[in-house]
Amino acid sequence: MSARLEPLAPKEWGEGMRTALAALRPAVVRHPLPPQDPSRPKGLNVLGTLAHNPELATAYHTLTGYILFGSNLSARQRELLVLRVAAVRGSRYEWLQHTILAADAGITPEEVRRVIDGPDADGWERFEEALVRAADELVATARIGDDTWSTLRSELDEKAILDVIFTVGTYDVLAMTFLSCGVEVDDDLRPLEDELRGNGLLI
Repeated sequence: MSARLEPLAPKEWGEGMRTALAALRPAVVRHPLPPQDPSRPKGLNVLGTLAHNPELATAYHTLTGYILFGSNLSARQRELLVLRVAAVRGSRYEWLQHTILAADAGITPEEVRRVIDGPDADGWERFEEALVRAADELVATARIGDDTWSTLRSELDEKAILDVIFTVGTYDVLAMTFLSCGVEVDDDLRPLEDELRGNGLLI
């Protein structure tokens, strides 16, 4: 599938995207910022797509910066939610980007497979099963079910339960953007795509 909205090249971004990129760093940082490693994928196709509307990109990055680096959820909890949203929505770009962040958070290939299989897969402990199920329920009905809510609240306080909802919503919107705009996988993600395909871990 070709892009419906052709990403702008970095030289076309302008000052508005500088502001948008700066917005990714929240005022309160609770989780490590990504390593400054030139070999890591740069996400230029999604950034170039958002560059068509820098004001929107700034507003959205303010939220995603909080979700990624300021949330009350652990990095592992966050990435389980994001991966499940990507799997349910069939958003390959989101999936590829977040298998990298999931590995940073200590999520194993076996656990990535379990995310694909969903909350009813064998091997989940009770809380993480509920976390993955919450992603399914929010995407399907916009409401966490009573049993799932009860399990999550046994470990999460008021701030963290809100972070669950907003993490799913934030990355569901991004999946909509990828799929509706036809954001293509970047060249620097292709080796990972091939690797995951070979391991049976590509959605």
